[in-house]
Amino acid sequence: MQFSTKRGAPEMRATPCIAVGVYAGRKLSGAANALDRAGQGALQEILRRGDMEGKSGTTLLLYRVPGVAAERVLLVGLGEEADLREREYREATRAAVKAAQETGAGMLTLCFGEIKAGRRDAVWKARQVALIAAECAYRFDSMKSKKAEPRPLARVELLATARDASAAVRGLSQGQAIGAGVSLAKDLGNLPGNVCTPAFLAEQARKLGKEWKLEVEVLERKEMEKLGMGSLLSVAQGSRQPPKLIVLHYAGGQKKAKPLVLVGKGITFDSGGISLKPGPEMDEMKFDMCGAASVLGALRACAELKLKINVVGIIPASENLPDGAASKPGDVVTSMSGQTIEILNTDAEGRLILCDALTYAERFEPEAVVDIATLTGACVIALGHVASGLYSNKEALARELLAAGDEAHDRAWHMPLWDDYQEQLKSNFADMANIGGRPAGSVTAACFLSRFTKKFDWAHLDIAGTAWKSGKDKGSTGRPVPLLVSFLMKRAGKG
Repeated sequence: MQFSTKRGAPEMRATPCIAVGVYAGRKLSGAANALDRAGQGALQEILRRGDMEGKSGTTLLLYRVPGVAAERVLLVGLGEEADLREREYREATRAAVKAAQETGAGMLTLCFGEIKAGRRDAVWKARQVALIAAECAYRFDSMKSKKAEPRPLARVELLATARDASAAVRGLSQGQAIGAGVSLAKDLGNLPGNVCTPAFLAEQARKLGKEWKLEVEVLERKEMEKLGMGSLLSVAQGSRQPPKLIVLHYAGGQKKAKPLVLVGKGITFDSGGISLKPGPEMDEMKFDMCGAASVLGALRACAELKLKINVVGIIPASENLPDGAASKPGDVVTSMSGQTIEILNTDAEGRLILCDALTYAERFEPEAVVDIATLTGACVIALGHVASGLYSNKEALARELLAAGDEAHDRAWHMPLWDDYQEQLKSNFADMANIGGRPAGSVTAACFLSRFTKKFDWAHLDIAGTAWKSGKDKGSTGRPVPLLVSFLMKRAGKG
């Protein structure tokens, strides 16, 4: 998908399709009014007939409106003008792109610069246009013998005023980079477990490094053994696929500046191990590496945006399978930190690979560390599929990430990390157990991770409810790439 901005009168734009807004009560937006005047009341006449009320997300396609240079005019419902916020703006944009995709138009001209989106500026609105257009254009058919026919819509342009033109260009550029990162994360998440193995993830990291000039290092089992990563390696025991610890470096900031570290859970398939999961929907456990995918997607966007910041991505990658050598409930392992862990449930494996990766992050003397993981079903019960769970040992860092999520419309919710919950992790046989029982399962998982983050500011994003969709729309969402990139952009002074 290509993006551009144009200036000029909407009625004079010779484009395959031009989209304008209609508010509830059949009220035309400014651009729609311009088309109506050029057509001597043609749009108002159609609205008077009752063909469109202006309900949010509805569309009406018109052909060859008199006095209008565009081949097609797409009316897009905006809802109540006083209630227009970020969500409504995004819905209208999505409706416009999807409707244009169903036509033979190769380009869509959007006249949405004048439409309010709460208090968001022209940069934000243009960024959302690029992101949503990329989302609508996304297809995953690489595993099919017959590919989907390409849709004609290949270009989206924003009609902008002279005042907003440069801001729109900047926003589209940002949206393109973030959208590409989201698409990368989706592609990796959607691949089946027999293709997307730990070794495959490592190879994709190397390709990303080559394309975007990132330094990439992949640690093998022997190197992890030397480091004492007994917790991570215990998860890999049941798989024939060797584990990998993938480390990527993006050096966009000053040489001596401390990096931000992103740690992504990379369980490329999770059967639950000896604590075997139920069969139904187990296929969706290929998505258990979406945290890793989001790290790669965020780093790709970071590199394309040329952010003046240093970022390290760490991906502990493994399968979790019930082989004869697999870890058993009751086993005790020693983590890289030296702390011992009683494994009461082998299906709580994400925290076992993350804890060693978090300890490994200490060597970079990070400014802050954010881990991203499809960690607990309990988080899905708590927050559903709307918000990711956010935990942090630093209030200021939590506020930054919450604000980044709001900015990106990739929201998170701040959850408690009180010491009271640590009691649930007590073990009679080791320093801690890897589960704390059913109550507050997402909280105790975060409490477990917090024991390995004493030396730096840290936040944890539980994306179990937001990383993918089930049902007829089954597939990776690419979240929380937008949140992460928004956070990095702010830290780099480019937000």
